[in-house]
Amino acid sequence: MAAVITFVLAGLLLQTAAPAVNVPPPESQIAAAVLAAPLERRSAATVLGYDAGGVLVTLRQGSNDLVCLADDPRDKAFSVACYHKDLEPFMARGRELVAQGITGQEREELRWKEIETGKLAMPREPRSLYVLTGTGFDAASGQVSDAYTRWVVYAPFATPESTGLSTMPVPGGPWLMFPGKPSAHIMINPPKSEP
Repeated sequence: MAAVITFVLAGLLLQTAAPAVNVPPPESQIAAAVLAAPLERRSAATVLGYDAGGVLVTLRQGSNDLVCLADDPRDKAFSVACYHKDLEPFMARGRELVAQGITGQEREELRWKEIETGKLAMPREPRSLYVLTGTGFDAASGQVSDAYTRWVVYAPFATPESTGLSTMPVPGGPWLMFPGKPSAHIMINPPKSEP
C-alpha cells in the first residue's frame, strides 16, 4: 500500500513540475513553419513539428529538398526555420545534444569532432538555412508579430581566404562564422527595424 501511495505522489509531483505544453494543431504549426522558406518552396517542404505530447514528429512529408521546423511550444519566443534536407543529420544531432544539456561551444565542438571522424554526415557543398523569429504568431491571420528573417549558408571548412568574407559581423551584410570548421557558415542578418 505504501508503494502505491508513493507511486501516486511521485506521479503528482511530476505533473506539477512539468507544466502542460499547449501544442497548436498540426495545420497551424505547418502554416507557421513554412513562413521561413522562400514562397515558391513552401508547399513542397517537409515539416517537423510537435505532437500532443510535445514530441518532435514529421507533420508533413514533403517532395522538395527543404525541411521546416515548427516553433517549439515550450519556448516563449517564436522561432521557425527551414533548411536543406542534407543538413538534417547536423540539426538533429544539435537537438539531441541540447536535450542532453550540452549547449554552446561544447555542442559545436562535439559536432565538429563527429563530422571530422565521419560519425556525423555534413554536406561539403553550400546548403541554406532560413530562420524567422518574432514575439508571436497569429494562426488566424498567418502573421508573425515583430518578424525578423535571417539567412545562413553553410559552407563547410570555408575561410576568409576562400570566400573573401570578414569574420566580424557586418550589419546588413554577409560575414563568416566558425571559419575553417565543419559548420562554417555565411551569416546574413538584415538590420532590425525599430518598433
